[in-house]
Amino acid sequence: MIKYKSIFLSDIHLGSKGCQAKSLYNFLKKHECENLFLVGDIIDCWRLKSKLYWPQEHVDVIRNILSMSKNGTKVKYITGNHDDLLRLYQPLNLGNIELTEEYEYVSVKGKKLLIIHGDQFDMVTRYGRHLSILGDKIYTLLLSLNKILNYFRARLGYGHWSLSKYLKDKAKQLVNKASDYEESLVKECNSRGFDGIVCGHIHKAEIKSIDGVDYYNTGDWVESVTALIEDHNGQFKLIDWRAIENQEFKLLKAS
Repeated sequence: MIKYKSIFLSDIHLGSKGCQAKSLYNFLKKHECENLFLVGDIIDCWRLKSKLYWPQEHVDVIRNILSMSKNGTKVKYITGNHDDLLRLYQPLNLGNIELTEEYEYVSVKGKKLLIIHGDQFDMVTRYGRHLSILGDKIYTLLLSLNKILNYFRARLGYGHWSLSKYLKDKAKQLVNKASDYEESLVKECNSRGFDGIVCGHIHKAEIKSIDGVDYYNTGDWVESVTALIEDHNGQFKLIDWRAIENQEFKLLKAS
């Protein structure tokens, strides 16, 4: 069991077929933390509105998080655009679980970080909801095509490659040029006196500095399968859990 100060997860999309719930369950079973930050789009209310999909793997993830809370982990659930229905009930405190739209976190090294999903700074999501929902439907279709594509890639000896992620990244690059997503987040930090920001939303795991502001994006659990962690020395790192699982599988086959 690996222990961290804090673990940050976002864009899990429980309730959608694209959610890598089994991988997330395995990740949570192998890691402990004092603070668990769920940085938005944890439950995909958009998808559940159109069709109920809630298999046992998704139940297991929720049970695991509740178990962590019961055992002392402080769980902060920051709402996103896909679970925006929960914003009707925030702020809400249930024991070690807190529901909120944003959270101010002081890191081990004393840096003040704003934790927010980030959809508030995405112009398409904020002002073009219907366009955003249409894009989500197209993205879901591409996820289905991914399975077919990677089946044949595996038969030919090639590794996993995501068509949907490739096209989404290209689209996001165009959107970000118009909306200045990251720059907007940095301006928000500067105006409110934060040293950095932890966000999700765009499904692109990244750690970098922008104009002196620490920028952390947790990625997602649909394609990237990544988590952001802070260890007890105050170091922030991204964990590529898909790569770790693939390596474990290769070692298992080799043995």
